[in-house]
Amino acid sequence: MLSWYVMRSKQQKEEWLYNQLRALSLEAYYPCLRVSHGKLHSHKSKPYFPGYLFVNIDLDLAGISALQWIPGSLGLVSFGGEPAYVTDGLLQKIRNRVAEMNGAQDNMLESLKSGDRVMIHSGPFAGREAIFCDRLRDSERVQLLLKMLQDQTIRVNLSSREIRITRQNSSPDNLRTNMK
Repeated sequence: MLSWYVMRSKQQKEEWLYNQLRALSLEAYYPCLRVSHGKLHSHKSKPYFPGYLFVNIDLDLAGISALQWIPGSLGLVSFGGEPAYVTDGLLQKIRNRVAEMNGAQDNMLESLKSGDRVMIHSGPFAGREAIFCDRLRDSERVQLLLKMLQDQTIRVNLSSREIRITRQNSSPDNLRTNMK
């Protein structure tokens, strides 16, 4: 009977192993997140579960040892000598979550407008609130106004992955009034 099993890959070989499984005509799922690579439409993949992926196989027909000798494989995850499997429902939840995470960043960038308040959650300005100015041309970087000492503001350019929207702008003139 076909079941989804958890498979271990060698370090940083998840995508390689996924391609090996696909070449063997096995159904596999490699949950990965898109990571910005500088330019607007250039992305790399980062594993959602580093070192693991899923394979849908009938172990009674194929045998466990067949999966251990695939290049990039460290075999199936087992507990007490029994291969670990994942229910279809749980695998679908993982698929949905990965898709949601991959789509959330794209949607946030599209919805940002000049004057929106954002929270910086990583990097040297983590924990500071700022005002969104603009998306930098041909990249996933944004320009923000950051309030510094004595109400001085500076413009900073950050990766869009470092910010979260805290409040949407209600009027086009809001940018000027918020920074006074």
